[in-house]
Amino acid sequence: MSLFGLGKKKDKEKQTPACACNCGCPTSEASATINDCCSEAKDGICCIKVLGAGCKSCHEQYENAKEAVKAIGLSVEVDYITDMQKVMEYGVMSMPALVVNEKVVSMGKVLKAADVEKLLHKLG
Repeated sequence: MSLFGLGKKKDKEKQTPACACNCGCPTSEASATINDCCSEAKDGICCIKVLGAGCKSCHEQYENAKEAVKAIGLSVEVDYITDMQKVMEYGVMSMPALVVNEKVVSMGKVLKAADVEKLLHKLG
């Protein structure tokens, strides 16, 4: 019997985060490319997420990301994830963090809407 378990050791598979658009696009870095993700996505961007703890800064990042998406004219909904287990799956240690097409592109600072726009143009 193990010290903290019930005697049975269960192997947990490392789960990769699922794409918010539910298109079935690959999420592993080795196989994911912008072209592999949603073929109907404008500029190759299929999903955008803000990871945060629900604090003022994280909420501000979420609002800035939504504003940038609207300004660019993307038809992508920005997800706001506050579930710490899901946040940790991305390997994020400082928040807020911005995830585009399942790749962390910014963490630990609040980007202004204009900065998010520039980032999305660069990635798209």
